[in-house]
Amino acid sequence: MAISLALATLGGGCFWCLEAAFEQLNGVEQVTSGYAGSSYPNPTYEAVSSGKTGHAEVVQIEFDPQKISYEQLLTVFFTIHDPTTENRQGNDIGSQYRSIILTQDETQRQTAQAIIADLTAKHKFSNPIVTEVTPLTQFYPAETYHQDYFKKHPDKAYCQLVVQPKIDKVKTHFTPMLKAF
Repeated sequence: MAISLALATLGGGCFWCLEAAFEQLNGVEQVTSGYAGSSYPNPTYEAVSSGKTGHAEVVQIEFDPQKISYEQLLTVFFTIHDPTTENRQGNDIGSQYRSIILTQDETQRQTAQAIIADLTAKHKFSNPIVTEVTPLTQFYPAETYHQDYFKKHPDKAYCQLVVQPKIDKVKTHFTPMLKAF
């Protein structure tokens, strides 16, 4: 019997961070760094980095919904980035680093909006959540050198200072959901 995988497309700062964090989770089969959120065709890293394309750096997550739910992925998402800063994550500034959930269907849209409403009602964050929830129209995989960046360059300063803390947060807060490496 073939596994029926689902997709989630999320942006919350640098895609290297999200890719490395989500790859830790059991049920996540593949994470691809890329660009989405605009109608600008065939974006490149240089174009997206300019902030003029309208695209965000995102990850597309292929997951087994029998092992991990979309809700669980969003719980991790809201834990590992700051959804209250518009067009920014830490020192990464620009619309390409915005908090965004690109939904595959109406069920994902409703789930995302319900989670945001719940986090807001519980005052999980001291500032309002600014995460954009919008339908995915097109996902563009990033250039090959961006894929598995943390695995290839764990000792680079950015990876140690920015990516590793997000991985550590996943390992601390979501231990039962981790893959057995």
